[in-house]
Amino acid sequence: MLRPMTFKTGVAEYQGYIPPLFQPLLDAAAAGNDLVTVINSITNAFGFDTFNCSVSMCIRPQSEGLAYVFTTMPAAWVALYDQRSFVEVDPRVQWLISKRLPMIWDQASLRGSNPKIDEFLDAGLSYGLGSGVAVGFADVRGHAVMVALNSEQQTMSNARRVAVSQQMGEIVLLAHFFHEIFAAEIIKHGTTPTGSGAPLSDRERQCLSLAAHGQTSEDIGGKLGITERTVEFHFVSIRSKLSAATRQEAVAKAVQAGLISALH
Repeated sequence: MLRPMTFKTGVAEYQGYIPPLFQPLLDAAAAGNDLVTVINSITNAFGFDTFNCSVSMCIRPQSEGLAYVFTTMPAAWVALYDQRSFVEVDPRVQWLISKRLPMIWDQASLRGSNPKIDEFLDAGLSYGLGSGVAVGFADVRGHAVMVALNSEQQTMSNARRVAVSQQMGEIVLLAHFFHEIFAAEIIKHGTTPTGSGAPLSDRERQCLSLAAHGQTSEDIGGKLGITERTVEFHFVSIRSKLSAATRQEAVAKAVQAGLISALH
């Protein structure tokens, strides 16, 4: 099972304006206190129930991206999301791959376009994923980041959408503040990737097997009917689970462990 990441860290001094709502977050980080309680408080102040920050980071020279997640979503949802490869159909991920604009969503705005998306939405409802807002960006190191605030409410009224839009500047700022703290922890302590040691999903085994036979991400995407970018997401997760610095090392470890067949 993937483990939600919690941590204690410091934070570099910030010279700009700090909204009062965020000061407890920076204070907790500076003191090395756990951040779950304070991030829950900030999330609730925005009118949401749960928080998620995920990032693909390279922390060693000559290595490829690894997956790190901080979330207040239930651990069972994190594991289900991983094993059912929901990254392939998560509308928030797909939106932020192609756009750098925040996404405000609810059940009504996403349902009906694709049965697999509906399946994702149905599964998410059981864990409090009814609506929300997602923000994506690349940090100064080029690492891909997604921050999401989630609500149990399945419908977002027009008035609520307007209110969230008016808060968007602070939500985006929260995403950047939190990521800087999160990234600093990972870099400073060489934190183990969130999914380290977790079992590979069926889709990840497929990707690894094809890679072992010389297939590129483009080739694999074509064979599996997914985008090349989504294939890359799978390999980020694969490397994290197998503690492999590169795709080639992941293939070698998977063959050695008997997870995939060796190339003949």
